[in-house]
Amino acid sequence: MDFKHFNTIIWDWNGTLLNDVGICIEAMNELLTAGNLPILTIDKYREVFTFPVQDYYSEIGIDFSRESFEIIGHDFMDLYFEKLPGCKLHSGVKEVLKVFRSAGIHQFILSAMEQNALEKSLFDFGIRDYFLGVYGIDNHLAAGKTDRAHQLIAHHKLNPTTTLMIGDTLHDLEVAKELNFDVLLIASGHQSTQRLTEKTPNVKNQLLDLIK
Repeated sequence: MDFKHFNTIIWDWNGTLLNDVGICIEAMNELLTAGNLPILTIDKYREVFTFPVQDYYSEIGIDFSRESFEIIGHDFMDLYFEKLPGCKLHSGVKEVLKVFRSAGIHQFILSAMEQNALEKSLFDFGIRDYFLGVYGIDNHLAAGKTDRAHQLIAHHKLNPTTTLMIGDTLHDLEVAKELNFDVLLIASGHQSTQRLTEKTPNVKNQLLDLIK
């Protein structure tokens, strides 16, 4: 993929820049253990995680006839944010962001993380200044990103033909297709390499592969 074709990159956050797969598994396994359900390994998690997250919860055995998605979702996010301070960025994040900024590429974040929490995380990791705009959602239940993507395009008058979306899940691929963006997926996040490559050839193993 020739990055010279693009003047804009829209980054996903969770799993793409933020290496939070481990804390997602830890948090969910606490809930599964409390419910006497089988816990997740990392391989199992990366095979079943999906959007909408209600489908993922059902796949791992959570019964919404016994407890609502809203309650379970908020319980998960409480555990997630307890563990977030111990989380790190993926290797090479700052290096990659610096290379694209030096090339004059405008960079944005589009995430299913709640807006205020997203802004705080970017500041805490010292990378907020790399992004011209940051677009999260208005709740903690990981709703889809398509509506926010439309707002991003409108606010910044983006040209889809020169915009690249970089994420780590098939949901990022779906969003990119709906908005007519080119897409590149990184296989070090929330879904397995096999799942990604079955849907698109534009897959890299890790972030640093983008600038090698």
